[in-house]
Amino acid sequence: MLVLIIGLVVVLLDQLTKLWVRSFLIYGGEPQVVVPGLFNLVYVRNEGAAWGMFGGQMPALIILSIIVLILLAVYHRKVLNPTLDHRIVLGLMVGGICGNLIDRIRVGWVTDFLDFHISVHHFPSFNVADSSICIAVSLYMLSSLWHTKHPLKNDK
Repeated sequence: MLVLIIGLVVVLLDQLTKLWVRSFLIYGGEPQVVVPGLFNLVYVRNEGAAWGMFGGQMPALIILSIIVLILLAVYHRKVLNPTLDHRIVLGLMVGGICGNLIDRIRVGWVTDFLDFHISVHHFPSFNVADSSICIAVSLYMLSSLWHTKHPLKNDK
């Protein structure tokens, strides 16, 4: 149940923020400075995957997203422990994938809007779904290290 709740919260937050961006920011317009020299809001249409890779490959990205969701549903018990941290990971991952999949199917691109830059380093724009996936992967890697050093006991 926790996985479903987290996934739905991520999708809802992702879609609401993207709707706000599409409603109130101008596509390709000037960035809206939130924290000078660090963080802006922009309206970017990403027709690819992370960092714009595989641009113009929308049908393949839609199919890949669906395949990954199916694989997570079928094999999550083999790659994730039944612990709180791994249920959170699964919820964040599913929510993030679904959030971007909805955009790909509904509008033909993924709306990105979070724009960070530190000094001369400018990061590609991203969104709530992307953040959710990155947090999930990071949490999975950290928790997997923890579980390797402190394995779970199977009380089955």
